[in-house]
Amino acid sequence: MEKENQTVFPEFVLLGLSGLPELQALLFLVFLMSYITALMGNFFIFSLSLADPALHTPMYFFLRNLSFLEIFYTSVTLPKMLANLISDDKTISLIGCATQMYFLLFLGGTECFLLGVMAYDRYTAICHPLRYSCIMNNTRCTVMAAASWLSGIFMSFGETSVIFIFPFCGSHEINHFFCDIPPVLKLACGDTFLSEVVVFVVALIFITFPFVLILVSYLLIITTIMKMPSAEGRHKAFSTCSSHLVVVTLFYGTGIVMYLRPNSAYSPDIDKLLSLFYTVVTPMLNPIIYSLRNKEVKGALKRVIARKCFLNSGH
Repeated sequence: MEKENQTVFPEFVLLGLSGLPELQALLFLVFLMSYITALMGNFFIFSLSLADPALHTPMYFFLRNLSFLEIFYTSVTLPKMLANLISDDKTISLIGCATQMYFLLFLGGTECFLLGVMAYDRYTAICHPLRYSCIMNNTRCTVMAAASWLSGIFMSFGETSVIFIFPFCGSHEINHFFCDIPPVLKLACGDTFLSEVVVFVVALIFITFPFVLILVSYLLIITTIMKMPSAEGRHKAFSTCSSHLVVVTLFYGTGIVMYLRPNSAYSPDIDKLLSLFYTVVTPMLNPIIYSLRNKEVKGALKRVIARKCFLNSGH
């Protein structure tokens, strides 16, 4: 039966942390610095890996894709979060909310598969070093990267559609920083069970499949590393993979808790905290994790600076 006094409205209100007015200015500064750090760090990795020929390898090709993605991923949510912290107007239109959710899912889904592909690349490099250049050729790398992006595009369209087919009535307040699936679906009118099942199944595929691929890849990598006779070789192999494992743990850990738990376990406050990890913390840490103690990145930076200095002195 149709609900009485049902109202359909063209916009939502993003509550965020409006219940803590004394922290708004501090949170604005923290989020702003995080956003700037994420943009600058990912742009640095993207630009450097393009500029230096020594980094034109499969590993840095996928890292370049990841950095490019993270620039836009943070820009989907953080500018609106920043604006809401310093403005009394915390509204977002229905179309704006759907658009934000679409790009959030598109880029998040793409990142899931990119991280899986990067694990496969590391597995090939360590477990099959002699065949590495043959297996990870330019064509195969391009196809895997393109497949990751396309999978994210189609998945996000389907996921967003099953959420916004419903009318929204009653409260129009989203108890979150942005338009994520769980808080928006709670405002939908009608029986949302089928949509919840679709969301769960798609999340299971997009999160579990790459995650299992990563786990299998690293089990094989660790087995191969332990068989290496040289302690220096083992150390180098572990250091190469450790950065990727840190990113995977942060990204998939929060994603699994967010989208693969029962609805009875839904908690707005926990959701807000977890969402900050995969929308703010991970994009900000990615460039730091991948470039910290990375001799290839440091060497590439020195070569690019030396080349620019040489060109300037020549003029």
